[in-house]
Amino acid sequence: MNDTQLSPPHAVPDELATALFGGGAAELHHPWKRLFGSEPFTYQEGLAHEERIRLSYERLRLINRAVDDPLAFACEPAALSAMHEWAGVVDAGMATCASIHYNLFLGSLLDHDHEDRDLAAYARMSRVGTFLCTELAHGNDAAQMETTCTFDRATGGFVLHTPRPEACKWMPNTSPVGGPKDAVVAARLLVDDRDLGVFLFLTPLHDADGTPLPGREIRRLARTASSPVDHCATSFHQVPLPYTALLQGDHGRLTRDGHFTSSLGSPRKRFLRSISRVTMGKLCMSAYSLGTTRHALTVAVRHAHNRHTSGMTGGQKVPLFAHRSHHAPLLEATATAYAATLLQRGVTQQWADATDDDMEDRERLVAVAKGWITWQARAIMTECRERCGAQGLILANGIAGQLAANEGTITAEGDNKVIWVKAAGEMLLGGLALKPPSEIPPEQRPLTDPQHLQDLLADIERIWHERARTRLRTGRAPSPLARWNATVTPALELVDAHAHRLAGQALSDAADRAVAAQARHLLTDLHRLFALRRVAAHSGDLLAQGRITADQVQQLPEAVDNVVTALEPHALTLVEGFDVPEELLHGHPVLHAASA
Repeated sequence: MNDTQLSPPHAVPDELATALFGGGAAELHHPWKRLFGSEPFTYQEGLAHEERIRLSYERLRLINRAVDDPLAFACEPAALSAMHEWAGVVDAGMATCASIHYNLFLGSLLDHDHEDRDLAAYARMSRVGTFLCTELAHGNDAAQMETTCTFDRATGGFVLHTPRPEACKWMPNTSPVGGPKDAVVAARLLVDDRDLGVFLFLTPLHDADGTPLPGREIRRLARTASSPVDHCATSFHQVPLPYTALLQGDHGRLTRDGHFTSSLGSPRKRFLRSISRVTMGKLCMSAYSLGTTRHALTVAVRHAHNRHTSGMTGGQKVPLFAHRSHHAPLLEATATAYAATLLQRGVTQQWADATDDDMEDRERLVAVAKGWITWQARAIMTECRERCGAQGLILANGIAGQLAANEGTITAEGDNKVIWVKAAGEMLLGGLALKPPSEIPPEQRPLTDPQHLQDLLADIERIWHERARTRLRTGRAPSPLARWNATVTPALELVDAHAHRLAGQALSDAADRAVAAQARHLLTDLHRLFALRRVAAHSGDLLAQGRITADQVQQLPEAVDNVVTALEPHALTLVEGFDVPEELLHGHPVLHAASA
């Protein structure tokens, strides 16, 4: 399209939405927009904590009725991810329970042998599923969990047991609130005197009336600052289970006479295969954070255009957004939200297409993206909350509660710092293909060149890789732990640099794909702002490595300011591209308060 050809003004947000949500938005995203924009999902003021939890389960069943085939839904990464992008905005507790039921519980059942298992009760949600892995004493080291499930030769079944209080399953939603529940429980499979590693066992928790079954001890925990969910400490006391309780697959099969076979020789690999749904859970947590982030930005930017304040001359009133101190951080956050969303799209597709040969690389990519996106979400929602002032603290305005709930995504499915430390080690030991440096002299490449900016992001990644490798190769450390401690700080910077480069590339690619001129220009400017802020933060390293010139370092503040100036008139258009349902926005008092 010729750049002089302009799209109708109303078409630009649609074009941006297409860039963000893809050609399948009508199938994947629009049904959730309609559902969560409907009256049953309207924010309800004044509910007690327990009432809010019960409401979340009522809404969970509305989700289930909206899904054509819950079992197929649990097997579709793009569909699961799309639901999470819209659910957290209206009900964080509902989104949490949906993630557990569909992904961790149903997904785990479906990923193992299940031909003879009746899943109808879970598909119609007459029983809700939950997932019990983490223990009080074993969180990120869950492979060391102590819960046991012993093969009983006399009955041909198993006995599930919690050996000490510290081994209780920690914080699953196992109370009877929301109806009777069953759990997939991670426990060490013991056969005679052999510990075969951690496997999953389908375990009923309640009878039809919601009363805990014998041997199940379920204790409600104090409420958290995150999403309202019925968190519990759950223990098992010599609970008999049938042979069919064991979730089996090629990674581990046990015959009825106690003969064990496995395609994997390592108990740790068998454990990771058993809980492989946690990786999809990371994608779900990223999606949840993205949806709440885009929503918060839409509210904050609209509010800043509606609310008026003093200008620079007596008696003058201007929108809050007119002030650079107000709109610059929101525009920077908008650029990051676009980049993060597009990163998520690519990562989700790569995970859906993963094969046995590249599974390890894709799992690491999902973990890197989850940490980066959920941390960016925290920073962006904090900015949005502050830019809305006291109104940002009101839960009905859809930012403060979602910001608090986002803390759960940072910890859920693997604490961000821990999964990044693991990713960092793998990347240093060959799990990263670095982009070679450009051979074009930097003085020949302006800071307006998108490819130059992407090359600079790759340079930052390479700089931190070399620093971390140098630390790792140093032989003076007195112990392996001391050696890793000397390495881990630059190694984590490497992971961050890797995520920034991938997100920047996703945004740049989206700009290249855009057909309409205005959408392409806006996406290009968003990429420029995203990359320039990153380059400015690392300009000293880039200058020392000869990747930019001293003149370019001097130009960076002006270059950032110029792109902010160019984007400022289009801020409302940019957040319209987030496609947040008007039905949701109409329910926020901050968008209807009188200007002051």
